[in-house]
Amino acid sequence: MTLRQALLIAAPLTLALAGCARSDDASSEAEADTVEIPANEALAPVDAAPVADPNANAALPAPTAAATPTETEQERIQAAGDSAADTAAAAADAMEETATEANQTEGQ
Repeated sequence: MTLRQALLIAAPLTLALAGCARSDDASSEAEADTVEIPANEALAPVDAAPVADPNANAALPAPTAAATPTETEQERIQAAGDSAADTAAAAADAMEETATEANQTEGQ
């Protein structure tokens, strides 16, 4: 695509997007009333009283033995490396299998 073709496509698209904008009166300037939503409702006084949550300060259950970490940082790193190596080996096997199938179909 040449630069001229790109400009010929970009110009109508720009005008089309400009036409999508909504304005009731084009002569009005951007003011707080036209740009922001008035927050009068959010600032209105609240008549409702706060309600206590009986479960808010409930004691948490004691941690179980299974929740305590048993692996060291070195063991987690080793396990992640082993998992990555297994994934790479599986991907290599899949690629080799696909290549073998492709070669067999070409030979027929």
